[in-house]
Amino acid sequence: MAASKEMTFLEHLGELRRRLTYSLIAVAVFFLVSWCFARPLFRFLELPIRPYLSAEQPTFVFTELATPFVTYLKVALLFGVLFASPVILWQVWRFISPGLYATERLAALPFLFGTTVFFALGCAFGYAVAFPRVCEFLLSVGADFRPMLTVDKYLSLMSKIVLGLGLVFEIPVLTYFLARLGIVTSGFLVHWWRFVVVGIFLTAAVLTPTPDIATQLVFAVPMLILYALSIGIAWFCQKRSS
Repeated sequence: MAASKEMTFLEHLGELRRRLTYSLIAVAVFFLVSWCFARPLFRFLELPIRPYLSAEQPTFVFTELATPFVTYLKVALLFGVLFASPVILWQVWRFISPGLYATERLAALPFLFGTTVFFALGCAFGYAVAFPRVCEFLLSVGADFRPMLTVDKYLSLMSKIVLGLGLVFEIPVLTYFLARLGIVTSGFLVHWWRFVVVGIFLTAAVLTPTPDIATQLVFAVPMLILYALSIGIAWFCQKRSS
């Protein structure tokens, strides 16, 4: 059953502020740790494009004096948020769990755990599979020109693709949560598949930081596979509840 003591509006605000404070402290701590290792962390981020760099440009360039410093700040913040994400999700759980019934908690807890796991899988897929293919394709298109890759533009493109795919991989987790609550069913997902396919390609076009079709397919194809997986997840949830 839900929490026996109902909290006032001000008590809810106080609890929300407490959870946000803990989350920000976790981000700040991991940011400072990541800042100490910003250079090796960036070298890790540049590994996907390394095989495709030519002898003419063996490394990145920058056009403003502050660019390297700002880039390392962004790298530290990126890894700070990623490393702190389990703490952030735990604080989210601590905030919402007192107001949930027992059945809702059973559905929400795997949802929060799955969110972390699938987001990590999506980021790993983007880093190890999708982004190297994007680099290979874009550099092959520009083979007739001399590349001049700036460090800030590279980090921006990589972050959008890797984090974007991390969000895309949340589709099965969201489906599981909605199916457990009875909001969606496998039949519903199958019935609307045509509209979903169109929506997926539109979403991929919006999420893609470049206009080329290859990068759009990097987002669209995993989304289509994950949607098919979501249908199976919804069917499994129906069988368990029946």
